[in-house]
Amino acid sequence: MSELILLFVYCALLGSVVGFLAGLLGIGGGLVIVPVLSSILLYFNMLPPEQVVIAAVATSLASILFTSTSSAIAHHKNGNVPWDVAPWIMTGVALGALISGFLAALLPENAVRIVFAVSVVLIAIKMFYSSKNESTTQRQLPNKGILTVLTTITGGLSAMIGIGGGALLVPLLTFFSVDMKKAIGCASACGIVIALFGSVGYISSGSAHFALSDGFAGFVYLPALLGIVCTSWFTAPMGAKATHHLPVATIKKVFAVLLLVMAVNMAVN
Repeated sequence: MSELILLFVYCALLGSVVGFLAGLLGIGGGLVIVPVLSSILLYFNMLPPEQVVIAAVATSLASILFTSTSSAIAHHKNGNVPWDVAPWIMTGVALGALISGFLAALLPENAVRIVFAVSVVLIAIKMFYSSKNESTTQRQLPNKGILTVLTTITGGLSAMIGIGGGALLVPLLTFFSVDMKKAIGCASACGIVIALFGSVGYISSGSAHFALSDGFAGFVYLPALLGIVCTSWFTAPMGAKATHHLPVATIKKVFAVLLLVMAVNMAVN
């Protein structure tokens, strides 16, 4: 029991950091949760090593369901969710997330690690250079069918690596000249869908491996989920307020370097 309490405390500390960074930098908490939670689960020997990463991804997605809801409500109130195209985008990410949640359980653990590591490296590079001037070329959104296909891929990859989708969806939408605020607002709303449908897939596919009596809902480890959510819900607004006082561009560069280090560690261990 004492180990479980200590694990909860570690996850609560993780949640406080993740929530603050999510509010400050506008990133999905899964980029931090997955590698750190993997280490925590390994340290406490809570499940077989070959299933640690998939449990961390599933738990990360479940936690994002709560934080994305809070963020999406705020963006909706500010009129930053483009509801004219959002339903098509949400349909795509929902389909991709649901499929990914089932398929991830069939992939070798090393494959999930590599997909996560490569994705994080690309996101870190994009974040590092985010302060550079973007292209001024105006591009129209593709038709709704193509948009749904593109967002299905985005939602699938997001669910597979345990992130809310903003790190992938925002660059996609801004590429098609969607206003940054509306792109972030749409990504926040889609984060709920990715987390919900991805979690359903991970819970269903993991039910044959773990029991609720052991603290698992499928691949989602409930004590870790509770620890993360109980603090990230409160620190995310603090991070959002801090954007007005801290050098966010510089922090993004430092954080990008940190992401690269974590990605390499995930790939080699």
